[in-house]
Amino acid sequence: MHDDIKLVSGEEIVKPTGEVHVVYFSSISNNTHRFIQKLSVKNSRIPYELEEEINVDSDYVLITPTYSGGGEFTSGAVPKQVIKFLNKENNRNYCRGVIASGNTNFGNTFAMAGPILSKKLNVPLLYQFELLGTQNDVEKINEILKEFWGE
Repeated sequence: MHDDIKLVSGEEIVKPTGEVHVVYFSSISNNTHRFIQKLSVKNSRIPYELEEEINVDSDYVLITPTYSGGGEFTSGAVPKQVIKFLNKENNRNYCRGVIASGNTNFGNTFAMAGPILSKKLNVPLLYQFELLGTQNDVEKINEILKEFWGE
């Protein structure tokens, strides 16, 4: 679906250690937040307000929505709050994978934040889902996370 995707090979993947943990961003719509609440894993939320911040000191998978206009309009796909969070080297260094949500109405920019962050961070893009996700998405992501952590 995406033209410029970098596949992370087996030897490049750093498997996470410790407890299964997701760090996520959700806008004031709370779509991603409601989805995260259905997962059975430890989670930390990136604050909506840019003045606020969190620091992560354990391995995690990042889950983020995609912002962009679709078509050739890909700038702004990664929320500013996620960029600010990842600009901290410590937060960036603990990221082991990315999951992104999006809207299939935006065609080839569907969940584009995922491929962008995967390439930038050199971590695997583990999954993409639409909007609020489905029960199947919840089950699949729980399974992916458990397998990724080697449980």
